[in-house]
Amino acid sequence: MSHKKFLGIFPPMSTFLDARQNFDEQAQAKMIDHLIDAGVQGILILGSAGEFFAMSTAQRKQVAEFCLKYINGRVSALVNTGACSLSETIELTAHAAANRADGVLVINPYYTPLSEECLFDHYCKVATASPIPVLLYNFPAMTKQALSVELVARLAAAHSNIQGIKDSVADVLHTRRIILEVASQRDDFSVFSGFDEQLLNTLALGGAGGIPGTANFAPEVAMGLYNAFRQGEFAKAHEFHRAIAGLSDVYAIETPYFGTLKAAVNLRHQLAASEEVIPPSRMLSSAGKQKLQELLRRYRLI
Repeated sequence: MSHKKFLGIFPPMSTFLDARQNFDEQAQAKMIDHLIDAGVQGILILGSAGEFFAMSTAQRKQVAEFCLKYINGRVSALVNTGACSLSETIELTAHAAANRADGVLVINPYYTPLSEECLFDHYCKVATASPIPVLLYNFPAMTKQALSVELVARLAAAHSNIQGIKDSVADVLHTRRIILEVASQRDDFSVFSGFDEQLLNTLALGGAGGIPGTANFAPEVAMGLYNAFRQGEFAKAHEFHRAIAGLSDVYAIETPYFGTLKAAVNLRHQLAASEEVIPPSRMLSSAGKQKLQELLRRYRLI
């Protein structure tokens, strides 16, 4: 069965909280409008930048339900429903589907390493239970376990609704092999870069687009690169590539980077939103804010 293919730029949207760390619907609505107005093709809800891992199941459902309702089909909406347990992953996937998500992104369980057969079985059960497309989420720096090309190929062959992957890896060879060995066999299989600076490489190899965190505060850079590449304006695409590679320094200002992204959004777009993050993460420090301002000025973003 052939499905609609996901293409383009899908920012992994920050989740905004108020000063008491409750979900801030008003700020989130402004963020969604900001991204849609910038022309993105889709939005990823509750990705890594959305702090999903620090939330309860009820909190994840609250955020997903509001965002999906507010997006209301204006762009494609994906929800990361991955969890350490199979039952929670299936529960969150069913919730996303019931709230009209276009698809789910599923990171592999990230506490204990699993055999290849365990991973295959896990994803097969998620795909069998899911009424909407499933995209794999490969982020070995966080899970400490990569999804091998062979595993991705087996899953894509076994389930028509496993429809793509976010490949958050530094090694472009891994992404290249998925594009050439998996996506070439499935017209509807989307390969997205997870790391911002791999967007151009992924597109040049035949990938579908990217899920870059910098698109939260500078969507015009990722969109500029994507549109220039699609239009064959390669010199222009290279200019945007250098910019997005430089902006990736934002992730190193402080660890973790969630507060940095929220501060960058406020510096550029004045959402009047709190920059609260979920503990044990911390808000961006004064010294970090100074470094962030210097980075944004370097690329003439403020």
